[in-house]
Amino acid sequence: MEFLSGLTAKETLELGELLEPERIGTEVRVNGFVHTVRDMGDVSFVVLRKRGGLLQCVFEEGASSLSAKKLRESQTVELTGTLCSDERAPHGVELRVTGGEILTVPYDTLPLPIGKWKLNTSLEAKLNNRSIALRNVRERAKFRLQEGIVRGFRDFLYSQQFTEIHTPKIGARGAEGGANIFRLDYFHRPAVLAQSPQFYKQMMVGVFDRVFETGPVFRAEKHNTKRHLNEYTSLDFEMGYIDSFTDLMEMETGFLQYTMKLLEREYAAELQILNVTLPDVEKIPVVRFSRAKELVAEKYNRKIRNPYDLEPEEETLIGTYFKEEYGADFVFVTHYPSKKRPFYAMDDPEDPRFTLSFDLLFHGLEITTGGQRIHDYQALREKIAARGMTEEGMDQYLNTFKCGMPRHGGLGIGLERLTMKLVGEDNVRETTLFPRDLSRLEP
Repeated sequence: MEFLSGLTAKETLELGELLEPERIGTEVRVNGFVHTVRDMGDVSFVVLRKRGGLLQCVFEEGASSLSAKKLRESQTVELTGTLCSDERAPHGVELRVTGGEILTVPYDTLPLPIGKWKLNTSLEAKLNNRSIALRNVRERAKFRLQEGIVRGFRDFLYSQQFTEIHTPKIGARGAEGGANIFRLDYFHRPAVLAQSPQFYKQMMVGVFDRVFETGPVFRAEKHNTKRHLNEYTSLDFEMGYIDSFTDLMEMETGFLQYTMKLLEREYAAELQILNVTLPDVEKIPVVRFSRAKELVAEKYNRKIRNPYDLEPEEETLIGTYFKEEYGADFVFVTHYPSKKRPFYAMDDPEDPRFTLSFDLLFHGLEITTGGQRIHDYQALREKIAARGMTEEGMDQYLNTFKCGMPRHGGLGIGLERLTMKLVGEDNVRETTLFPRDLSRLEP
């Protein structure tokens, strides 16, 4: 009888282990993809691609039992040799190869030149060959930084006593209302894909006080712009016992501060690869919706056409205004008109035409929507009725409030948009692993 007692130490080393000073001059074993091969005659330079980055391997004529002339891009190999210091090599180390073996061989040539520093090809070509394009070091780095954002979100909220939850993505009705809902047949019953975890996270405030979730949301919007997706990842939290919706903005500011420090500390290599300068999150200005529209109208001589919402050009100009006037990368825009916010948004007691809600703009793009919610059962029903909506399908949601709820609020952050602005891309598909839009269902 055989028993397993845990992990077995591997003889092959990862890049982080190879960078330990005591490894220099020792015999090591590594594996990875052949990223590039450069034949210089008596000497060949083979660069391996590992999850931690690139490793330069030097093949000298007659020094290795495995000839570099047998190696081709995208093979996987296992190599042995002596680890040496060389400041010219990636990470300042290289492997002087003495032996090895080819593990696997590709059946076809690569459709994209992933070994180049930058993929000079169209976005369409990259998306059509997504899993291959992401083997490029720069393309891959975007999603390492995206990992860091999610990690920062989770770690920071855990430190603030939030409980992580996982809510259904198939439901009886949408939380946001409107027509932008994907409808499906669920065992001969009508159902929808979740527009957000809104109802569930509010309900769970009555259980855990503070909850968060990272997961997909679905919007059946017929937009084909650089900023819209039909499926994206939302970073959501909801918190009870708030004093005002300012508590929510402060919590998001704390998350951003924590995350930027995390990226600076543990994702420096990716920041360097992408030449990213982290945004300033020390202080984030707050401006009312109506005042923001006035400021950009005055400074940029732009007529206010829509008094109830921000047009994309206005968002851009608001970002430009606060960067020019205050050096701010982010700005909170508050008190959006009630008619443009969901029924559960708390109206401003001082002026019910507006809500106790906000968006966070990052370099002129909305990445967050949030605000205080209606927590009173009767007030919630009255708002539903005033909107001409039906309570059908909301029984469980409303019963939660009927049994009492604390004053609460929350927000949702678009992960792909946040990543896009962080790395300086202008199309959200660049920072989406496998985008879903009007025309794309594959890969």
